[in-house]
Amino acid sequence: MKAFWDLEDLGRTQLSNSFFLRDFLHSEIAATYSLPNIPVDRDLLVETGRRLCETILEPLQDTFGRIHVRSGYRSPSLNEFGHENGLKCARNAYSFADHIWDVRDAAGNAGACACIVIPWFLNTHDPAEWRRLAWWLYDHVDFHRVVFFSRQSSFNIGWRDNPQREISSYLEPKGLLVGPGGPPPPADRAALYAGFPPFMGMRSPMSV
Repeated sequence: MKAFWDLEDLGRTQLSNSFFLRDFLHSEIAATYSLPNIPVDRDLLVETGRRLCETILEPLQDTFGRIHVRSGYRSPSLNEFGHENGLKCARNAYSFADHIWDVRDAAGNAGACACIVIPWFLNTHDPAEWRRLAWWLYDHVDFHRVVFFSRQSSFNIGWRDNPQREISSYLEPKGLLVGPGGPPPPADRAALYAGFPPFMGMRSPMSV
């Protein structure tokens, strides 16, 4: 019973002006297989979650309106189960400082990732136009890695210490768009996202 109250209390933690930890704890894997999604390091979980929300998600929501969170935090045991059973989870070593917010990666970097949908983009653009959004993100948001998926224009986006500034896609053209070892960003990329809302990002009042 204590575990329930601890998790219930944790979910009330406010990470930024409009995001709470509860927004990132739901997991279809956990719900389907009756598995807990309980963090192993509460302090690191909250620290990295706040950086993700304040640095990335709040500016996106300020600019485009409501952001839909598809998935966020996964505990190491839950992520391992998802990977071993082919449930769209990368192996734990790749997910540390990514979907596993409360374990640092092999280089000691902290980080956090969420899979999100921007309804404005979903409702106004064909998924094949994902590169328009990709270059907008590159020029306006301090992310570590972005990965675009084939359904509903969803994408993973994460904050991390020592960001790699990498964008890749499972949509055509598949593979690396920009990042270490990839091609440089085109100089005329701003023309590709002409007509997007003006950037309205600002620091969350909680971090001032």
